[in-house]
Amino acid sequence: MLAAAKWRARAVVAGLAVLAVTVSGCAGAGGGGGGGGTSGGGGGSAKAINVLMVGNPQMEDIQKLTKDSFTKDTGIKVNFTILPENELRDKVTQDVATKAGQYDVATIGAYEVPIWHKNDWLHELDSYADKDSSFDKADLLKPIVQSLSGEDGKLYALPFYGESSFLMYNKDVMKSKGIQVPERPTWQQVADIAAKVDGAKPGMKGICLRGLAGWGEVFAPLTTVVNTFGGTWFTKDWQAQVDGKGFSDATNFYVNLVRDHGEPGASQAGFTECLNAMAQEKVAMWYDATSAAGSLEDPSVSKVAGKVGYAYAPVAKTDQSGWLWAWAWAMPKTTKKADAASKFMLWASSKDYEKLVGQQLGWARVPAGKRASTYEIPEYKKAAAAFGDITLKAIEEADPTNPGVQPRPTVGVQFVAIPEFQDLGTKVAQQVSAAIAGKTSVEAALADGQKLAEAVAKKYQGG
Repeated sequence: MLAAAKWRARAVVAGLAVLAVTVSGCAGAGGGGGGGGTSGGGGGSAKAINVLMVGNPQMEDIQKLTKDSFTKDTGIKVNFTILPENELRDKVTQDVATKAGQYDVATIGAYEVPIWHKNDWLHELDSYADKDSSFDKADLLKPIVQSLSGEDGKLYALPFYGESSFLMYNKDVMKSKGIQVPERPTWQQVADIAAKVDGAKPGMKGICLRGLAGWGEVFAPLTTVVNTFGGTWFTKDWQAQVDGKGFSDATNFYVNLVRDHGEPGASQAGFTECLNAMAQEKVAMWYDATSAAGSLEDPSVSKVAGKVGYAYAPVAKTDQSGWLWAWAWAMPKTTKKADAASKFMLWASSKDYEKLVGQQLGWARVPAGKRASTYEIPEYKKAAAAFGDITLKAIEEADPTNPGVQPRPTVGVQFVAIPEFQDLGTKVAQQVSAAIAGKTSVEAALADGQKLAEAVAKKYQGG
């Protein structure tokens, strides 16, 4: 993180204006109230806080558990608003950038934290964590801590769960076809397997890959493919490469694979849709976040629990290609309830919360990937036997400073850590999603993307 100080110092100059302008406006209604609370609103009792979360399974779990645990113990009521990823990003960016102060806590990730810290939008959280001896900050995984820290080395978000990416596959389907999936497959091997298992069961497709527009949707997995195919968004000296060979080869490969052997309606499929498709045996493979494994191994929601194999992120020209991400709790400086908000955040990231999930919902559903101690809990080790070790190793192997075959101008595996990327990535993603839907060609999509990237690059060239 410290190595990125120079570009961050420059990026902050444009940060507030860019983020405030590039959001697409208020997100639609969504979410529900925790413990009978209502969504949104910045007022209310000092014993109530408003929390905005992305609509992933781990967040839905904490909404279920808060009233009878945290609220019961502290008297602090938590009003949750849960939104799909794209809507969440728009909503939280708008709220924080405009200093609306509607939310006391919000889930953000490794992309936002360093930029928003430089814009002075976030409370530092070391002072809160250090006062709570039970929190055990030293237990947090170093790569996750680094991704959520500012250039001053302080934490500006507390991790709820961390993740890399890997390939998930239905072992029964592979066995029926006589296929042995390599522990470290190449993307060509994955494509070959997808073709062989497409139709292995009635209605089953070979693989699920995100196609939904959004820099955090289709471009989360796709940028890792770009990296390992030899491409990059920008060279170290800020030359745009969106229509370059590596980027083009990767995007053509990805689009062709999902169109030939991917899920129906792929251009509208994001993390949630692929999770459901894999869990309901509609697809034989899925490349996505390691955090998905907990849901796949939960027999109450998944038909494939106990039948999933896990392999490292597929590669082409690099040794590894997994991303690095954390969904984390951040406290905007606009909150007037820092004490109550910090108590919730420390609880939600604690060892005690992990144990609560394990005991009440099942150990496979623990929001892991953030603490070393999690991987030593006997019950968790048993529940996560199929995916725990590979998840931890993938997180440790991820290299946000050197994820491809050439030097980069910023840190980040599946994103470019500049304020403008939120808008750039989403606009190019819309074009790629259209190519997946057959409404345009990859070449036309990337030609438009190159123009957009060149406009962004001009702001940074010569600096």
